[in-house]
Amino acid sequence: MAGEPIITAAPRRSRTILEGRDRAGARAMLKAIGFTDADLARPIVGIANTWTETMPCNFNLRALAERVKAGVRAAGGTPMEFNTVAISDGVTMGTEGMKTSLVSREVIADSIELVGLGHMFDAMVVLVACDKTIPGGAMALIRLNIPGLVLYGGSIRPGRFRGQDVTIQDVYEAIGANAAGRLSDADLKALEDVACPGPGACGGQYTANTMAMALEVLGLSPFGTAGVAAEDPAKDRVGYEVGRQVLAVLEAGRTPRAVLTRQSFLNAIAGVAATGGSTNAVLHLMALAREAGVELTLDDFDRVSRNTPIIASLRPGGLFTAVDLARAGGTALVTKELVEAGLMDGSQLTMTGQTLAEAVAQAAPTPGQQVVRPVSHPFSPTGGLVILKGTLAPEGAVVKVAGHERLYHRGPARVFDSEEAAMQAVTGGAIRPGDVVVIRYEGPAGGPGMREMLGVTGAIVGAGLGESVALLTDGRFSGATRGLMVGHVAPEAAKGGPIGLIESGDMVVIDVEGRRLDVELTPDELERRRARWTPPAPRYTSGVMAKYAGLVSSAAEGAVTRIP
Repeated sequence: MAGEPIITAAPRRSRTILEGRDRAGARAMLKAIGFTDADLARPIVGIANTWTETMPCNFNLRALAERVKAGVRAAGGTPMEFNTVAISDGVTMGTEGMKTSLVSREVIADSIELVGLGHMFDAMVVLVACDKTIPGGAMALIRLNIPGLVLYGGSIRPGRFRGQDVTIQDVYEAIGANAAGRLSDADLKALEDVACPGPGACGGQYTANTMAMALEVLGLSPFGTAGVAAEDPAKDRVGYEVGRQVLAVLEAGRTPRAVLTRQSFLNAIAGVAATGGSTNAVLHLMALAREAGVELTLDDFDRVSRNTPIIASLRPGGLFTAVDLARAGGTALVTKELVEAGLMDGSQLTMTGQTLAEAVAQAAPTPGQQVVRPVSHPFSPTGGLVILKGTLAPEGAVVKVAGHERLYHRGPARVFDSEEAAMQAVTGGAIRPGDVVVIRYEGPAGGPGMREMLGVTGAIVGAGLGESVALLTDGRFSGATRGLMVGHVAPEAAKGGPIGLIESGDMVVIDVEGRRLDVELTPDELERRRARWTPPAPRYTSGVMAKYAGLVSSAAEGAVTRIP
């Protein structure tokens, strides 16, 4: 009966902190804010919220949390909400503040884990939205290994500009067009005013929607929850149902590490590849796998992507937004196509107790939709993630292709030791067709924080150079980046990687089909330059950024922090 204490065989961690004579002080503290004896006798469900007023992405999560809590109460549990930090990639892009974004993934994971450990919740619902909150929240849930679910706040609606759907990607590309004299100041302002019409995460298959989809495929989020847009009235119902569902997960005693397997991660990679998803999924899925104790390498991404066609035309490489995908049939439709084609293993278990195949069995395309194609008629025969290795990237680098980019580029390096210097060159008209823009010392440790480069990549495309210029960096890209852009080059420059040895004018070769990233220098010349190279002074010497720089691993390992 709704509201009655749930009877469950699952361990009740909360009893340690709430039951018995010695815990009278804890109960007194909780009664001070309105909890009753009846409340404290029920299963305690932590509601980890990443709400913030610094961006649209997470802005709706405060209201959504109330619906989740109502669902928890209806199913016989007692919710306790707490909050953590969130950094907006879109707001901080192109500034020193952007360095904090990837660092925040670790802080989010650590802080949710700390509250979960300290307050001994029986189960948890993690509310996420912007890019790093999704993997950070999932990492914490896996570490705690308690029954729980991750709920995505939903995508923003596309804006409308001159009769066309637009997203934040269009704004960043318009900045480059404006700098090149191809778009007026008035038009840039008009686009800025309409591109983001309300709450929700960035609207294409950028990092947030890519990772929200990946968590559904992994089984940590119930299917059909992520695709409901932030401002869709149905989101309230979704929140309520997830609140109810988490009690069923608790009753079953199902935990993340019991669900997450190597095959479930390979399934998630296939989903990312099939939708032209963000290169950031490489970092985040590797981080999640590490928390789950599952072996996952860069080579897995390349192998799965080679065998997985692109079957959804989603921005930035395609035509449609996340809202369009939801209307067409959603992540469930994409997953069903891949399961039926044998490109995903449908026998993998999800947190709700269904197998992957069972969870998507009822998915069907909306009549007339053009967003998702069958595997037999894909937009591209191979997936969107490619791993390159070579003299410039001995540990690997990541490039995203949507099926229509150049697959080969040879050109002279234009070397910059910061994103700002490169941006100044692009907007100042100093980059020429054929160039390879090299941005280094922006890696996980060197940045620190491995900044996204949407400002620079958007400016290159907006300046009309997207088809003639390539870029490579030991930093990373936004999911909205498009063009021949190679990121995650490892080892990074600050750690002595070859990207730190090249000079302007050196010939760089990017061979996507050959999976190579090389500089045309002899081994002897590289060694001579290495002998002259000295590591840069740390950009931060105290505080969270210095701690991160000292603990972070290579991008080829997911840029996770490690115990020294």
